[in-house]
Amino acid sequence: MKPAEYKNVSDALFDDPVVAQNLKIRSELMIQLERGIAERGITQKQAAELLGVSQPRVSDLLKGKIEKFSIDMLVNMLASLGKKVTIDAA
Repeated sequence: MKPAEYKNVSDALFDDPVVAQNLKIRSELMIQLERGIAERGITQKQAAELLGVSQPRVSDLLKGKIEKFSIDMLVNMLASLGKKVTIDAA
């Protein structure tokens, strides 16, 4: 029997492709937020003020607690950092 092959880890973890795609998108948005915060060299408190969230929310973000964030919230946070979000629905 040949082992199953997947395009990415989220496809392997979830039988539902919609759930897998949502996880992949949130993961990428979180990575970009983490990079944006690191590029600015700011504290979690400063990041929270800039993003309009609490410091514990920034902590959750930086710890990768993906289940605590929606796509909408992550896009809004990126906009607060002055980042553009584009979609490639290919």
